[in-house]
Amino acid sequence: MVQTVGITKAITNLNEAHGKFNLTQTDNLQFFTEWWEDLPEISDSEKVFLHRLKHRYLYYAADGEITEGTIDRIMVSPLLDLIGLFDLPFKIKGEKFVKVEIDNGDTVLEGFIDAVVVQNQFWIVIIEEKRFNVNVLQALPQTLAYMMANPNSEMPVFGMITTGDDYLFVKLNQPGREYALSDKFTALSSDKNNNLFRVLRVIKRITSLVVGMR
Repeated sequence: MVQTVGITKAITNLNEAHGKFNLTQTDNLQFFTEWWEDLPEISDSEKVFLHRLKHRYLYYAADGEITEGTIDRIMVSPLLDLIGLFDLPFKIKGEKFVKVEIDNGDTVLEGFIDAVVVQNQFWIVIIEEKRFNVNVLQALPQTLAYMMANPNSEMPVFGMITTGDDYLFVKLNQPGREYALSDKFTALSSDKNNNLFRVLRVIKRITSLVVGMR
């Protein structure tokens, strides 16, 4: 008899994600070059907009903890709209129901991911600051579980985890059961070296690959 379990209950830490999905984090530097190699440039107008986003985040953060919905509205959605991810040829989905089998099909993990999904190949997970104490790594186990539910399993899957302040990119090879992480980028950087510039360049690089996967 197949047992159905919620992802948030079944996957609570990284060891559980590794064990249930037989995943390993690779240290091969060539596995995930998309976050540092051949990044597209951004325009001066985009830089001005990103400075605005950064100071907007600091303005809201001064009041304390920021909810997922607020982070989406003030940071993530404007960032994605800047790149044009709400329009053709892209399609974004939110509140996505996912289901993945483990234990040779004896157990099914399922749940709704409060995230933005671009063409099934780029999963953007927004986490509430107070939930994980501003540590994006705490959201990595469930993010990997959601990414494993991607229907195009033969293609690499990319993810971004963010609190609005910190940004972490993930690449997952489902057939090989391997994944790798980028550096963590924080919006709390100087205007001269605004890390949101790098975040935007990485998103542009990944989404250019997503278009090629269609």
